[in-house]
Amino acid sequence: MVNGTIDSAVRRRTDATHRPTSRTRRRQRGTVNVLYLPAVALLLVFTVYPLFNGIGLSFTDWDGYSPDHNVVGVENYQRLFSDDTFRTVFWNTLIYAVGSTVLQQILGLGLALALDRPMRARGLLRAIIYLPVLVSPVIMGTIYYLLLQYDNGALNDIVVSLGGTQQAWLSSTNGAIAIIVVVNTIQFVGLSMIIYLAGLQSIPGMYYEAARLDGAAGWALFRRITLPLLQPAFATSIVINLIGGLKLFDVIKVLTGGGPGYSTNSVSTFIGLTYFNAQSAGYAAAMGVTLFALIMALTLVLNSALNRRRVEA
Repeated sequence: MVNGTIDSAVRRRTDATHRPTSRTRRRQRGTVNVLYLPAVALLLVFTVYPLFNGIGLSFTDWDGYSPDHNVVGVENYQRLFSDDTFRTVFWNTLIYAVGSTVLQQILGLGLALALDRPMRARGLLRAIIYLPVLVSPVIMGTIYYLLLQYDNGALNDIVVSLGGTQQAWLSSTNGAIAIIVVVNTIQFVGLSMIIYLAGLQSIPGMYYEAARLDGAAGWALFRRITLPLLQPAFATSIVINLIGGLKLFDVIKVLTGGGPGYSTNSVSTFIGLTYFNAQSAGYAAAMGVTLFALIMALTLVLNSALNRRRVEA
């Protein structure tokens, strides 16, 4: 009895000794908070400051080089709405974003469903499809430029060898826009595939077993179980791909240079032309702020809509 009492007292004392005090917990939290500072500093320097600096410059007539500039108010934003060229590149940007996003969701989900089944070389096929994501968009654009260029392009060489005539694949506005959408889709469809694969593999198998016992099969399983439970994957993939499409720059610059004329420019490439070629940094900043506002608004709306649909499902 005495020994049991002594052992109990020793355990209580040991627990009290090793239990962190409130002062220790505060010190630990303080240490963790200090570790955040480098990341916060980088965020402030490379994201927050440029953002607010760009917003300020959008209300000026700065040329990008002179130390002096004048405040012009909302003149740059008024110019945006009356600029036919900006209207063209704005619609191009929406086409690139929406077109690439839709294609990537369809192909990415289809590939994920196909490669989620047991098969030979499944891992190799996944790696091959995902590989373009790791390639620089500049390199990707260069590869397709060498494939599609008029003189000595690989595709035209194949057409000529088969008895056909050379085609100027990138000379027409509509054709060039379609090619840019396809190239961007090919590069990033692997990202959508991986997101959907993760979503498919997180669905418990017992749901499918229970549905099969109730007589469901094929399309019914996909519509009643797979699609509703993939809502988080849909939300993630759509938002990531849409933002990437709205910011599209490298592939356009390498494939078409924004031509013919300005007809295939996106807002991002047109900002560069306006800043460096036209030396109108204030106007370019207004475009950048407008693009940022568009991306933020679409992201918030899509997240809200997809999350609401997920809850309803």
